Amino acid sequence: MIEMRNLTKRYFTGTPNEITVLGGIDLSIKAGEFVAIVGQSGSGKSTLMNIIGALDQPSGGEYELDGTPIQHLNRSQLASVRNHKIGFIFQSFNLIPRSSALKNVELPMVYAGIKKSPRSLRAKKLLDMMDMGERMNHYPNELSGGQKQRVAIARALANDPDILLADEPTGALDSKTGHRVMDIFLRIHREEKKTIVFITHSAELAELCPRVITIKDGRIVSDEAGSRAGGSADG
Repeated sequence: MIEMRNLTKRYFTGTPNEITVLGGIDLSIKAGEFVAIVGQSGSGKSTLMNIIGALDQPSGGEYELDGTPIQHLNRSQLASVRNHKIGFIFQSFNLIPRSSALKNVELPMVYAGIKKSPRSLRAKKLLDMMDMGERMNHYPNELSGGQKQRVAIARALANDPDILLADEPTGALDSKTGHRVMDIFLRIHREEKKTIVFITHSAELAELCPRVITIKDGRIVSDEAGSRAGGSADG
């Protein structure tokens, strides 16, 4: 599903203050894998996620997403990949304040051209799956942080993407709520068979994933199985 060969990312290329954020990443992720990418702030993990999600382009190397060389796609093709193939979940939720939970989940389907009745039906089903059915008409300012993130996860699933990319999805939550959100990802992986890339600075949550990749200074320094893979985040 994801294939990277000697991938690099530099800023201010060719100038005296050139910065190398990713220094030669070799990475293969198969369809259906659940992979945690862990590292301290500034390690390059979020830059890597942006490239995986076609939000940014590498400076060098090769990146293929499901067999397609991403760096050769134009802006319109990249937007199509993001809208149909990838579901994004962010630390800050990125919900639209003046839209209800239901309308937030429907939004990707609006962009995909899905008609009102089927998109409303799917949005309700996804919110029910997140135990948010009773709050579908609530606005983001009426929801707790954990509830907002469940809405965001439902929205990420709206167009039935092959890949879920979660960038620090528990970073703005307390420990208990974060573990509950992690349980949702484990359930989605188990039941929906999605490919999940989970970016986190939490070694504790990363260890719940079947595979843990550690990044330091823009390079992969370890790639191994999680010690508690397959378990519940609550223990």
